[in-house]
Amino acid sequence: MRLFHRLVRYAAVSVISTSVSLTVLAALVATGATSAGWANVIATAIGTVPSFELNRRWVWKKDGPRSWLGQIGPFAVLSFAELGFSTVAVSMAAGWAARAGLGSTGRTVAALVANVATFGSLWVVQYLLLDRILFRSPGCTNKPTLLRRGAEESSRLAA
Repeated sequence: MRLFHRLVRYAAVSVISTSVSLTVLAALVATGATSAGWANVIATAIGTVPSFELNRRWVWKKDGPRSWLGQIGPFAVLSFAELGFSTVAVSMAAGWAARAGLGSTGRTVAALVANVATFGSLWVVQYLLLDRILFRSPGCTNKPTLLRRGAEESSRLAA
């Protein structure tokens, strides 16, 4: 039941941060204030802040001091790796919509769909990384699979 509640909270955080990002993305693309790719960078950077804080405090119940190297840095790297994938998708979708003559609304919808599809496909991967590595409890003996396999291999070779 604990996993279910955590997943529900994680989904709620995703809805909040995605709503923030998509609002910024739509406003920037619809007004032509910047290219679709740069609009996606700006929107993702803005949406990353509530995502980090809500995931850390509400989903994984971390209330101590933030660690730049242990939490903020890796979360930013993860977020901006996802950003790289989504920016390519958003740029391609907006370019396709423009070439197809879909106008401002069609271009905006294509950019939003590409953004949601990319981040949606990475949603499970991000949850596992946050749960197993980034926000894992210090006393947790449930090591991530790769670390566990490495430790088992080291033990086997030492024997």
